[in-house]
Amino acid sequence: MVRRKAGIKSVRKEKKRRASNKSQATALKLTIKKYKKLVATQDSGAKDALSLASASLDKAVIKGLLPKNTAARKKSRLAKQLNKGLLKNKVISAPA
Repeated sequence: MVRRKAGIKSVRKEKKRRASNKSQATALKLTIKKYKKLVATQDSGAKDALSLASASLDKAVIKGLLPKNTAARKKSRLAKQLNKGLLKNKVISAPA
């Protein structure tokens, strides 16, 4: 148990920050899950969902929730999934 005033205040701040980070991380995960579901069902709204997901990842970087390279890697993988689904649907030959 913390005894000093500064320590007590730190515990309070950590509690608030933990709750905020948890809710932001949950919202980010839900956005990505919705996108993946649209890609799996080959829905036409997948492109819009991709832009929402990448915007959410960018916001997470700004808020310090994710490192920027992690967000870039996730965005790249999400876009790759969409392109793979589009190639499968339209039978477009992939560039060599």
